[in-house]
Amino acid sequence: MKTIDEMLHLDLLTREQHLEISAWIARSASPEEILQMPAQLWQAVERASQAMGINEDLLRPPLFDAGDAVFG
Repeated sequence: MKTIDEMLHLDLLTREQHLEISAWIARSASPEEILQMPAQLWQAVERASQAMGINEDLLRPPLFDAGDAVFG
């Protein structure tokens, strides 16, 4: 839900889209039910995700070099 809220804050979703998407997610009991969200809502989320660069973040390889970090 935090990402959806950020999309609203950045004006990437309308208030109505935000309310509809949030309600759909809230009443969904599983990820499969969320995936059944109406196409127009998915398209709004996809456009907002693209504008935020979320896909690029998810596809970026993890950084294994921790530099001078000390663990333990």
